[in-house]
Amino acid sequence: MTVVLAVYNTMPYLVECLRSLEAQSIGHDRMEIIAVDDGSTDGSGAELDQFAARRPVLVTVLRQPNSGGPAGPSNRALDNANGRYVFFIGADDYLGPQALERMVDAADRTGADVVLGKVVGVNGRYIDQRIFAANQDDVDLLHSPLPWSLANTKLFRRQLIEDRKLRFATDMPMLSDQPFTIEALVNAGRIAVVADYDCYFAVRRMDRSNISFRPRRLTSRIACIERLVDFVGELIEPGPRRDAILLRHFNWEISLLLRRPFLLAPRDEQERVYAGVRRLADAYLTDRIRRRLFVPERLRIEYAQRATLDELLALLRSQDESPDPPLVVEAGRSFVTYPGFRDARWGLPDTSFELTPGTEADWLARMQTTAVRWRGGRVVEIEAVASVADLPGQVNGPPRLLVGDVPAPAVVVTQEGDLTRVRASIPLRRLLAGQARLGAVRVVRAEVDTAGGTGVADLRAPRKLVVRRRIAFQGLRLFLVTLTANHRDRLIVAVAPVTLGRVVRRLRSVTRGGR
Repeated sequence: MTVVLAVYNTMPYLVECLRSLEAQSIGHDRMEIIAVDDGSTDGSGAELDQFAARRPVLVTVLRQPNSGGPAGPSNRALDNANGRYVFFIGADDYLGPQALERMVDAADRTGADVVLGKVVGVNGRYIDQRIFAANQDDVDLLHSPLPWSLANTKLFRRQLIEDRKLRFATDMPMLSDQPFTIEALVNAGRIAVVADYDCYFAVRRMDRSNISFRPRRLTSRIACIERLVDFVGELIEPGPRRDAILLRHFNWEISLLLRRPFLLAPRDEQERVYAGVRRLADAYLTDRIRRRLFVPERLRIEYAQRATLDELLALLRSQDESPDPPLVVEAGRSFVTYPGFRDARWGLPDTSFELTPGTEADWLARMQTTAVRWRGGRVVEIEAVASVADLPGQVNGPPRLLVGDVPAPAVVVTQEGDLTRVRASIPLRRLLAGQARLGAVRVVRAEVDTAGGTGVADLRAPRKLVVRRRIAFQGLRLFLVTLTANHRDRLIVAVAPVTLGRVVRRLRSVTRGGR
């Protein structure tokens, strides 16, 4: 089998990636690694050379000038691949020791053309876990959560790749792996899932320099998203199968365009995105997709489709700056009273504002961070508010706050009119326990239990949130603890190791500032 590794400035994460490949239980005689250095300038090329010198039979290193993304180097590696199977790995990610062996065994046993190995996120990297609920020998796009796992970090039968002449779109600076993956999934004779083993560890770099997190002009993003959605529209005929894939794109890629960066963008960028989202909604947003969208995402897209740009901006400011509006419950149906609800000027039906079955619990878990503070320097105290009257009366037991997988040991809930306030305290020692060498980023979330299931939502946080950072010891190691809002306005706790290099850079910056 062939492992494809596109590399551009991924130190020091590349070291762990290469170690994990070298340690694969499948054996070096059954694998080859084709690594393409895409013009790295941070020592990644030298690290590849050292690895190749140790394992010359295992790895081939190719070099090229920087192409601007992983598509070009991935295509070049594919052109040189010899294995029956091809596996793509990000150079900042790593594998479990048995990952390749388990996926190849699954492909050989089932005859699958594509195998998904369980992917888990590191440092707060979000990975949808629904497809990994159980091992499966045959899944499809319509009757599974497969459309929510469209990254190319999978095992592909190379015969399928060559028969379909699959390659990555080099003119898409982002999302270039999705057309490749979608076409492979659509044409695969069988798709299998290895869910009982953590195969792939997707790492969010501490500095958020992963290519998927890099800021891009909204005009570039909408252009790539339009290409992707149009590709799906041309590949799959209208109907439930196409809607199953496009639901993911409307819920994720398209709705995420209409967030804070859109509010802050120049008017010409806003107009371009507004026109692009409206065109995609007019062309592809079916009632089947619309009903399955969560209310905030559904309304953003419907406003882009039906309202003026300024009316859309007003809605987005409301969603961005204000707590959630209250619910109206009538005859067992729940409506979120966002601007435009039952306003004749807008002409939006009640269904645009309705919480559809299965989403009520997640709505009850939605909270806005109101305060974060250190108590005595050793305890983090978080306060949040839910726009729900009598939340305790609608859930089973008190809400839970978790920092990543670290639960708050105690949560205090108080009621103030139509608002429910929650306060939780988490000892610093629990956040530092078991810290990885490169640190960790954890998203804070709320969970509630209801008769209809467990609701989960990340805590929203104002971008202006400022909390003094703390230096803390864990054993003999020193860490910097930061509490802030991330790029999606979610509350996070980042724990970064304080290295000698970091201290030197800080001293230099302070010295330069004092001159």
